[in-house]
Amino acid sequence: MELSPRNINPFTDFGFKKIFGEEATKDLLLDFINSILSEETGEITSLEYSKNEHLGLGELDRKVVFDIYCITDKGERIIVEMQKAFQLNFKDRSLFYTTFPVRDQAIVGDWDFELKAVYCISILDFKLKDQFSEPDKFIHRIGLLDRDTGERFSSKLNFIYLEVPKFGLSENQLGTKFEKWVYLFWSTSSDSRIDYRTKYFQKLWTLQKS
Repeated sequence: MELSPRNINPFTDFGFKKIFGEEATKDLLLDFINSILSEETGEITSLEYSKNEHLGLGELDRKVVFDIYCITDKGERIIVEMQKAFQLNFKDRSLFYTTFPVRDQAIVGDWDFELKAVYCISILDFKLKDQFSEPDKFIHRIGLLDRDTGERFSSKLNFIYLEVPKFGLSENQLGTKFEKWVYLFWSTSSDSRIDYRTKYFQKLWTLQKS
């Protein structure tokens, strides 16, 4: 009897780390990040995992442990977080998390305060409590803007929120790589619902059968 492949649930710690947190599958992480950021950053050709545990400035300060923390070939810092359950003040948590990769760029001595961009990508299996002006929109790109003109003040601090439950496209409506990635998170119960024709999704299929 042929066994069905074991489905990797990306909304579990094991599944998320299996897909994105190992050297053997780092190309999956790179492909996912590029599907979100390439229009803004250009194609990211490589990245390296960085330590995911960061301590506060003092012994009594809270530490953070990122799900994924990596640095691109251009020096940008990228946090990728998965959150299954609703969490109060999640936006504040995102802000707190980004203080660590900003602070880590400081150097002792003569420094002109130039920073590399920081991106915090949050993959959510719930809807954010606060309503946006477009309640059905499932991706939100947040940055530092001039409130009067809407012009970007700085490109160095960026937040991307994916409200996966709001994703409303069917399989035959998927067009971009990004939409296929979000569909992967949205639909984890049936192997037939994912298009594995690209080499990256073929690797996911292999992971599911292992």
